[in-house]
Amino acid sequence: MIIQIDEALVKNTIIPRTAEADKTQIGTLLSICGSYGMAGAAIMSSNAALRSGLGLLKLCVPESVYPILAGSVPEAVFIPYKYSDELKLSALSKYCSAILIGCGLSVNNGTRELVKKVIEQSTIPLVLDADALNIVSENTEVLKNAKAPVIITPHVREFSRLSGKSVDDINSDKERYAKEFAEKHRVTVVLKGHKTVVASPDGKLAINTEHGNAGMAVGGSGDVLAGITAAFAAQGFDIFGLACSAVFIHALAGDIAKEKLGMISMLPTDIIKCLPDAFMRIFP
Repeated sequence: MIIQIDEALVKNTIIPRTAEADKTQIGTLLSICGSYGMAGAAIMSSNAALRSGLGLLKLCVPESVYPILAGSVPEAVFIPYKYSDELKLSALSKYCSAILIGCGLSVNNGTRELVKKVIEQSTIPLVLDADALNIVSENTEVLKNAKAPVIITPHVREFSRLSGKSVDDINSDKERYAKEFAEKHRVTVVLKGHKTVVASPDGKLAINTEHGNAGMAVGGSGDVLAGITAAFAAQGFDIFGLACSAVFIHALAGDIAKEKLGMISMLPTDIIKCLPDAFMRIFP
């Protein structure tokens, strides 16, 4: 049975904050993203997370891009570092409720070790995107060492590298391949693209057919989705439900951006700007 991702699913998953809530109760996200030349990915994922109900963002970035991000994400608490092997996960993730890693991270020996360490040592939900997925594709067995729930958010080419299947094969049956990978590696798969598919380790399968448009096919849209997903994970929502809800909200915000700007001119940053409209349509 394939579940349709719709507004009812979102309402059953996303729990609005109470009047007594404070930032520590709403969720704290540790984001390990960005590198020299790819600061934008960290900016977009961070701003998307902050627009998705997150209580606090701890943004761990290389010193080389800290000056750029400091002015672009003023709400974040920054953890600048010089070398990725300096980072001690237990100290970084203390008081955090989820981790996002990979958006603009870059691929080198240092980040390879960092991604492996985060997967094997994290005790809180983990969202892997972009370069974290490129690193994992070198040895997907590392996913089986995870102690905490893992959500991966690949587009079709990233998923091709992860699964070893051709792009054509995947496009011919996204549901099958996403489900097989999720069950084999015990992760939740968000296979992005036209009619995004979400598959869980226990066999649940969902598809988004209600919202989304070709104007979202721009570099950076995936960083926005990763930020939304990680923000929901930090708030403690059901893993499968939050992955589906993030897909729905992302696609709805994309449709609102299309209404305002058209598919040719809309950008991922416009999707972020439309997130408040998307949330208000569901939670007026």
